[in-house]
Amino acid sequence: MGQLKNRMEQDLIFKNYSPATRRNYLLYCRKFAAHFGRSPEELGEEELREYLLHILQVEQVSYSTYRQVLAALKFLYCVTLGKPWEVERIPFPKRRERPFPDVVGRDDLLKLFSCIKSIKYRALFLACYAAGLRISEACSMRVEDIDSSRMVIRVRYAKGSKQRYTMLCPKLLEVLRVYWKIYRPPEWLFPGQGKSPHLCTNTARQVFRDARDRAGLGRWCTPHSLRHSFATHLLESGTQLVVIQALLGHHNIRTTAVYT
Repeated sequence: MGQLKNRMEQDLIFKNYSPATRRNYLLYCRKFAAHFGRSPEELGEEELREYLLHILQVEQVSYSTYRQVLAALKFLYCVTLGKPWEVERIPFPKRRERPFPDVVGRDDLLKLFSCIKSIKYRALFLACYAAGLRISEACSMRVEDIDSSRMVIRVRYAKGSKQRYTMLCPKLLEVLRVYWKIYRPPEWLFPGQGKSPHLCTNTARQVFRDARDRAGLGRWCTPHSLRHSFATHLLESGTQLVVIQALLGHHNIRTTAVYT
């Protein structure tokens, strides 16, 4: 996409989209262009419909992925290219009923964490569970985000470019201190390799899958299940729903109410 990619990336920054959303939108638009071997500037509604049908019927992407691809293409044509008429007649899919969240039981959590041998990744995934973090939020934490005096964690790069504070429990702080003494990360709590300044989420997910398989848990168990487990276990312990809503960073209480 060349210059068009750079312009779209600038537009995403101007619109204050999160780094993860910017990365995904650019990826989906590059795949769209690569499918036809031409610049999106030369493609229109007919090619958009053909490509969307292809990923639905041939690639059989998930419902959530399809929504993201369509959102990325709509941003490209409406904002960057200034051609909203090319996408305005493509219907956005109806939102499906949300399934109940997958929760990891306490015994299974112990088995899972015992299968994570690296102190770095044990600290990372314990943060997902003990603080209710998304995997992207955990990977992009900075050292200064851990406030041990107030026992809170500042979440800078949350979904929707929002920021929030969540709890820092003593056990997590203990593990983080052991990890920090070994690695001494200067800025990013979990530094990355190559171009990424912090740990890549894909790398973290692969480590999680390996540990999950060793623990004998099914494919339903993902890093996001740790966030679901955090909310569910807090609710079971008597924490008020509005408190859990704030810790998770949910805009609408109905999103949090699924844990009831």
